[in-house]
Amino acid sequence: MSRNSTFPASSNRYVVCHLAAGRHLMKLLIAYDGSQCSESALDDLTNAGLPETGEALVMSVAEVWMPPPPPSAVEIVEMAVKTEGVLALERKYIPNANVIKNADQMAVRAAARFQARFPRWKIDHEAQWGSPNWELFSKAEDWKADLIVAGSHGRTALGRFFLGSISQWLLNEAHCSVRVARGKVYEPNLPVRLIVGLDGSENARLALEEVASRHWPNNSEAHVVIFDQPLESIIVGDFVPPIRKAFQECNEEENAHSLRIARNAADYLREKGLCAEAIVKVGDPKQGLVRYAEEWRADCIFIGATGLTNRLERFLLGSTAAAVAARAHCSVEVVRKRGRRESPEGNGNGD
Repeated sequence: MSRNSTFPASSNRYVVCHLAAGRHLMKLLIAYDGSQCSESALDDLTNAGLPETGEALVMSVAEVWMPPPPPSAVEIVEMAVKTEGVLALERKYIPNANVIKNADQMAVRAAARFQARFPRWKIDHEAQWGSPNWELFSKAEDWKADLIVAGSHGRTALGRFFLGSISQWLLNEAHCSVRVARGKVYEPNLPVRLIVGLDGSENARLALEEVASRHWPNNSEAHVVIFDQPLESIIVGDFVPPIRKAFQECNEEENAHSLRIARNAADYLREKGLCAEAIVKVGDPKQGLVRYAEEWRADCIFIGATGLTNRLERFLLGSTAAAVAARAHCSVEVVRKRGRRESPEGNGNGD
């Protein structure tokens, strides 16, 4: 897919797509483990551009295994004596049940915090036990979440909860967008600085549309950034002027093409009220986006997940989003298309 077909000069199709996507309430799944990082993730949502209304589910997962409940008192009387197996179940069940109870209490507190900041949202909470990776993944699938929010690091297994590398796991496995939050305490309605990384993919276009659809404070800024990786001639080509010139012309054309795309995208964001700027740089986006975000002191990077389904391809080619999410000093939202969302090419408007 060419960049030109992904980011056309006209922005009318983006407006149509935004209106179509806005018909349903946003469904937000918040992974919470009580760590400082997950607390910061809640703070981060204050300036994540969330809509005034939506649905949120705060989920805490206790990383324990629960055996079947121990026998009731009636069953014990009928058995006449507690067997060693029953005693072992009780020794395992009771402390693990307390861990799950603690997880539920944490989820309740986190849900109350979120509700205080977003009073018009429908908020619920849930505690589960088992593998946090799979429990969160399954809940996102069953509940049809639009976005999973997880802290970049969490408690260790020693604390009986685990929410650290899970964020990276969810980036690769979840079928919805994932926000790896590195929050900081925000004053409400302060302008934010956003970076939208473009690479010509459909999900990069969705990342742009996601930023445009959010509700940002006045005077918020967005930089649309493309990193070009220029063609390089082999050593022999360096000594053959025609070859060297051909590579140079190709790179110049690619740079001009990228700049047109970035400017079109920036114009689109300006229509949505953001102070947008187009940036084209040379280099690897894995390092370049992280470095640029730190230098500009960005609050969040929006980047598209690769639309590849093959696991090997996702590992080899789709690692830009994971690398940026792992290294960035700010929050990173990796945007991907859910199966129930239509792309602009298929919206039936003849575009």
